[in-house]
Amino acid sequence: MATSIDATDRRILLALDEDPRMPVALLAQRLGLARGTVHARLERMKTGELLRPHSTRIRPQALGRIVAASVRAELDQHLITEAIEALKSIPEVLECFAPAGDDDLLLRVVATTPDDLYRVSEEIRLCPGIVRTSTSLFLREVIPYRVSGLLGSQSNG
Repeated sequence: MATSIDATDRRILLALDEDPRMPVALLAQRLGLARGTVHARLERMKTGELLRPHSTRIRPQALGRIVAASVRAELDQHLITEAIEALKSIPEVLECFAPAGDDDLLLRVVATTPDDLYRVSEEIRLCPGIVRTSTSLFLREVIPYRVSGLLGSQSNG
């Protein structure tokens, strides 16, 4: 379900996307807002599940992007720079990796509906340099993004 955000919320979230560790006081100063306003809005966003737990990163589901998928792409290697630049212009592309193996690029994308996912997949396929794509829908998140296990498994020696 999409959460309603206004222009002020959007400005706060965009600033935090650039620097997720920005202190509330600096964020308020940079945006020309009262510190109390920024603090109250961040608290509302956290309790309203707009933000990921213990994070300043927004949850795509809170913006109505309830469909998530991975898209594998095969490239014309001569046009990799053009392909990546075109992919950056698609807002639904959240991440892009260059993996080892048969795929040239692996993307994590979001959409509002399965039909919207088709549209996003087509935008990706039509980017310069992309020869072929394959899309896999994520049915359910079973282990959310985490690094705590990595931190606990490090030895001090």
